[in-house]
Amino acid sequence: MSRIDLLNSALAETFGDKLVSIKTELGEVTAVVRPQDLLSVTTALRDTSTLRFSQLIDLCGVDYSAYGGVWDGARFAVVYHLLSLTHNVRLRLRTFAADDEFPVVDSVLEVWSSANWYEREAFDLYGIVFTGHPDLRRLLTDYGFVGHPFRKDFPVSGNVEMRYDPDQQRVIYQPVTIEPREITPRIIREENYADVDLDKKSV
Repeated sequence: MSRIDLLNSALAETFGDKLVSIKTELGEVTAVVRPQDLLSVTTALRDTSTLRFSQLIDLCGVDYSAYGGVWDGARFAVVYHLLSLTHNVRLRLRTFAADDEFPVVDSVLEVWSSANWYEREAFDLYGIVFTGHPDLRRLLTDYGFVGHPFRKDFPVSGNVEMRYDPDQQRVIYQPVTIEPREITPRIIREENYADVDLDKKSV
């Protein structure tokens, strides 16, 4: 039995109906869990002898609002990439925030300490709030930044711009002055561009 088969079997045996779904594609296993079960599931993923996912490799937010053209599920998800050094296998764990307007997910910082800055990044870029995080503040954008730039509805030009004002001798924030525009590339068409005169074509 392969490592993937053993992992799927261990997940099903350990969690049962706590997992919404388990999917194997391209040699990778993805499990989906309800947000209310996240902490119990992640703790068991770390501590159960048949799993032993001791390392959180990555954590990221996802905005599914425009996924596949039409998306009818919850908008915001948090994805955890886990590694079991004991069993040499990886797992992708996903949970969806229940509220699209104010997405909230439990922090897994007590399970994996490496989640600290990853959760801050997801909060900064997607506006996902992690309950129980001791220092949830922006990580990549400025403290005065308005909005969350990785959301699908965030304007390309942003909401405010920052510049140095020589009169006030300090950095100031002001509304964006760049006018949004759509650039259409110039297309040159020539008559009979692709025609070939077979009589004059040399071999």
